[in-house]
Amino acid sequence: MTNHWIDLKNADVVLVIGGNPAENHPASMLWVNRAREERKARLVVVDPRLTRTGARADLYAPIRSGTDIVFLGGLINHAIQRRLYNEEYVKAYTNALTLVHPQYRGPAELNGVFSGFDPKKRSYNPETWQYQTRTETVTGKPVTLPRMAASLDDPQCVFAHLKRHYARYTPEMVERVCGTPKDLFLKVAETFCATGEPGKAGTILYAMGQTQHTVGTQNVRAMAILQLLLGNVGIPGGGVNALRGESNVQGSTDMALLFHDLPGYLGCPTEAQADFAKFTAKWDTTSFWANGPKFFVNLMKAWWGEAATKENDWAYHYLPKVGGNYSWIPLFEALYTGKIKGLLAMGQNPAVCGPNARFERKALGNLDWLVVMELFETETSAFWHAPGVDPKTIKTEVFLLPAADAMQKAGSIVTSGRLIQWRDRVAAPPGEAREDIWILDRICRTLKALYKGSTAAKDRPILDLVWDYGDPPEAGRVAREINGFALGDVKDKDGKVLVEPGKTIPGLAVLAAAADPGTIACGNWLYAGYFHPADDGTGVAMPAAKRRGLKDPGGRGIYPYWGWAWPANRRILYNRCSARPDGRPWSEVMRLIWWDAAQKEWAGYDVPDFPPTKAPETRADPAGTGLAAQSGTDAFLMKADGKGWLFSPKGLTDGPLPEHYEPLESPIRNPLSRVQVNPVVRVWETDKDKEVGDRVGAAEQFPIICTTYRLTEHFQAGAMSRTLPWLAETQPEMFVEISKELAAEKRIKNGDRVIVTSARGRIRAVAMVTGRFKPFRVDGKLVHHIGMPWHYGWVGLATGDSANDLTPHVGDANTMIPEYKAFLVDLRKAEV
Repeated sequence: MTNHWIDLKNADVVLVIGGNPAENHPASMLWVNRAREERKARLVVVDPRLTRTGARADLYAPIRSGTDIVFLGGLINHAIQRRLYNEEYVKAYTNALTLVHPQYRGPAELNGVFSGFDPKKRSYNPETWQYQTRTETVTGKPVTLPRMAASLDDPQCVFAHLKRHYARYTPEMVERVCGTPKDLFLKVAETFCATGEPGKAGTILYAMGQTQHTVGTQNVRAMAILQLLLGNVGIPGGGVNALRGESNVQGSTDMALLFHDLPGYLGCPTEAQADFAKFTAKWDTTSFWANGPKFFVNLMKAWWGEAATKENDWAYHYLPKVGGNYSWIPLFEALYTGKIKGLLAMGQNPAVCGPNARFERKALGNLDWLVVMELFETETSAFWHAPGVDPKTIKTEVFLLPAADAMQKAGSIVTSGRLIQWRDRVAAPPGEAREDIWILDRICRTLKALYKGSTAAKDRPILDLVWDYGDPPEAGRVAREINGFALGDVKDKDGKVLVEPGKTIPGLAVLAAAADPGTIACGNWLYAGYFHPADDGTGVAMPAAKRRGLKDPGGRGIYPYWGWAWPANRRILYNRCSARPDGRPWSEVMRLIWWDAAQKEWAGYDVPDFPPTKAPETRADPAGTGLAAQSGTDAFLMKADGKGWLFSPKGLTDGPLPEHYEPLESPIRNPLSRVQVNPVVRVWETDKDKEVGDRVGAAEQFPIICTTYRLTEHFQAGAMSRTLPWLAETQPEMFVEISKELAAEKRIKNGDRVIVTSARGRIRAVAMVTGRFKPFRVDGKLVHHIGMPWHYGWVGLATGDSANDLTPHVGDANTMIPEYKAFLVDLRKAEV
């Protein structure tokens, strides 16, 4: 989240698209309802199904799954055509005025692709997406700077490209592609785009309904573009806010659970970055990322201590170099082909939650060994004796390690709003069950013992790994390392001692100011300060994450003394934008931070996301490094140009602007261009296995759109809820929601058993005939849409077929997150 849960109460309009907070994040609705009660805020819900959130909405708009970019693009077009964008904000804080390469062309001109596309490689060369530049001599050295337009009317500026790109996304096109009635779309557009007025605030809430598509990353980009245009980023009640599915998903990504990252989003070294110099060259020198090399050194010192020295490039050679994509789908493709021999599944149930789950269960059977850390037996640990499976045909040796529940272990968790809170253990694990930290500690200790005495250079990363968390390991000692502590005197460039040896690092500013990064061990730069003693608002000091202070200066819901939010205990990111370019608040009602001319510093209720003494009128210094190079209105300090990107010149594989492409499986041809599916998406060739192959379903054979979702009563892949009698009773078996119109067409009654079939397989379910789904009229064609929960499997008390036996093994072009939310099926009444 750019903002946080409590901040929802500051919104004038709450737009929920691709999420269902009333059912899946019910506590969040407290703050949505607070906004409606106290600010007369409007709740707008866009979803294929009339969810419980939609039932509470002031305005509900149905949308066909997989067409969010058209809907959001229509809102962007509406804001531009009606001049509802915040022009002062857009000019000062975004890259709207930046000039783009003169040879750049977009899908409107190239019929569906951006300039630089290579059809043979199915990839882009982003050279023409770059800014136009000029070279200026500053203090005797040449400096390259972006060229800027004099006005938003310049045909080569970002804003002009944005305007042309989304001119095709008319209300009529929204109705044609999304199936949303034009008059209803216009009501949504008028309601939400009204928040572009200075002093108003609109927030967007989204979840997996946005990300689990072949264009998932670009869906989120579209939301960001809309919010930047309206001036809704960095302000109370604004932002682009992801609704995480459980309490510590944010923490897991912060700590680099994903294959391509290091803690704090530092990025894993790649094979192209063979040495330390090439790796650190990826960070620009004109943003806060100028400190990236320091943060990396801090991490290496935390992991390898004295073995990481300046002379050996801080043990850079100890880190593996990523040579491919190891995300979920490629991982299981590798399991299937036998490239991977062993797997440790820690709190994961891929036999239920993976796309084309039948294929993934078969892939598990190609392993030599599988270790599952779980609270209960799951479909993954039991895949070898699943219904219809002969255990004698499975070669995989399976180990089930009993683990502890979240309430049975102490530690910090990170909420969707980046708020870190310490949670004490409230009960002991039963029997032989052990905490995750205990299991991982034993694995590492055993590995170190096995390698003891080795003189091989390749074994040094294991032998030199710093591992001193106690026996048994203590969460507090891990937290101290993550927070960061001084290995020696930490001094600034003038020799002033900032932190004495052994003391915890008080905050992020110390990491940036340290002259020698080798004097600090820090497991995650974003968390620097979270476990350092801090005032709880009553004068009592304790580790910041343990605080429970209830003071709320300004009444904005910041609560700075409750827990600790990364980075720097900042609750709203990019909050320099909450003030006008001259430093005054956009309105007194929404005052958050402002420039105090008398004190010559930024003041307010939140920690400024900006150099604290940089005046609004400060001009950019092209010769400077880091934030010294940026001006007093360069509010996005993590960007090299200091601007929010309406147009993305780098970082994405499938284009600098979100463009609509149909899901892999779609009932219609793409009305916007000749390009049907995201052209850089990888489609795997698993159809060689005719039993569980990932064949693409044709609309003629599978004419019905299907989507998956979660229930309030069950949790994720079901291991924690389908084993509990009181939850199993509330949602006892697999079902599918179908419209009354489809039920009549198929002669299905509520409660009938039905068969749902896709190109991957078939499942049985109970039919729930409901008015929550209705047919869509898309591109002149009547299309039916159904939906089903994905929690079920054959283990536990509440059982049923898995929805993911039907979903395709294809993912987003950037993240590879699977396309669970839009695929094709057929439906019929079961004979028995």
